[in-house]
Amino acid sequence: MIAYEVIAKKRDGESLTKSEIALMIESFLCGSLADYQMAAFLMACYIRGLSDEETFYLTEAMVSSGKRVDLSSVSGFKVDKHSTGGVGDKTTLVVCPLVASLGTIVSKFSGRGLGHTGGTIDKLESVPGFSTKLSIEDLIEQLKRIGIAIASASEEINPADKRLYALRDVTATVSSTPLIASSIMSKKIAAGSERLVLDVKVGPGAFLTDIDEAKKLSRLMLDIAKRAKMRAVAVISRMDEPLGKAAGNSLEVIEATETLKGRGPSDLVELSKVLAARMLSLGGLLTISQAEEAANLALASGAALNKFVELLAAQGGDERAAHDYGLLPRAKEIRGVSLKESGYVTSIDAKAIGLTLVEIGAGRKRAESEIDHSVGVILGKKVGDRVDIGEEIAEVHASNPADAEMARAHIAKAYRVGKKKPLAKGIIIDILE
Repeated sequence: MIAYEVIAKKRDGESLTKSEIALMIESFLCGSLADYQMAAFLMACYIRGLSDEETFYLTEAMVSSGKRVDLSSVSGFKVDKHSTGGVGDKTTLVVCPLVASLGTIVSKFSGRGLGHTGGTIDKLESVPGFSTKLSIEDLIEQLKRIGIAIASASEEINPADKRLYALRDVTATVSSTPLIASSIMSKKIAAGSERLVLDVKVGPGAFLTDIDEAKKLSRLMLDIAKRAKMRAVAVISRMDEPLGKAAGNSLEVIEATETLKGRGPSDLVELSKVLAARMLSLGGLLTISQAEEAANLALASGAALNKFVELLAAQGGDERAAHDYGLLPRAKEIRGVSLKESGYVTSIDAKAIGLTLVEIGAGRKRAESEIDHSVGVILGKKVGDRVDIGEEIAEVHASNPADAEMARAHIAKAYRVGKKKPLAKGIIIDILE
């Protein structure tokens, strides 16, 4: 069967076989399938959808497009974590060293910021000298030595995903649930871990804004994990407002480090502990309650912080930055934000804040854009907090006066204030296994 027939078959709503989907991926990578043909195929998948079985076949084909990391030589339980992304999401910097400090191997490939959401690699690169580029051999050696590694995926791993995403991004096919699921899970399966915790974020500050869609995506990724013989859990968490108080790369490193020191904001601490407990319990040696107790002890004893310092040193970073924040990039302009009304903060538009940070350089407008690790915002007031007229609600960190003033105005507009204190919402919406 030729690619033309596969495209026509999916266009007409028919189910594709494993070999037909493999043919499309293999032909695309070797150059015999043109970009416009793959774009037509992706649009057919977007409109007609893919069954759970087809989605798994696509995932398998993407995994097979490159190398698959073999972690069998690393003793112990191996666990990975993935977040679908949000504004201020620095949980990886807290959760991964926390879990590794308790003896579970954490091998993680992370990405850069995308759109209005930040990326773990950008945050870690705020630390002077820190390298996210590890060969597979170096990654395995580091896991054997300290039990944790966080790196950017090499070109050898799942090259199909990068090329497919580039096409999806310019053909309005990014928001297909099967295509999202296969993209995420192919990277996780190729990374080699036996167990996976998914943090699926939903709300204005995330890519998914509908709870039903978030659950649909979660169930589909769990189905792929089951077919791939990987144990997985999906934690659906709220992204109605930025997570924690800091957004922006070096500012988030500081907040994550403070959290490891036991001084983190309540929502970040709550989510980090839930994710850590699930990662620990997937090993089968601890119950959820035992894992929660162990996580609390690792934070209180300093073991989690020590593991983070160990991670920084192992990958060339200046480990002193965990104690001396002056070593991290610092913005030239730091200005307060206030409101002309009083009451209770009823909402904070996380997406608006994320887009504002992109404008001042904390994120990328194009894939090749350079980012400014020093800029961002610290939210002094969160949803439910009381605010008075003229009281500072946030602090903008910018590289020049014009950006600072623009960001101040946009962040003030992102706040909504009412006379009645809103009911508190837990950050965890649901947990699916």
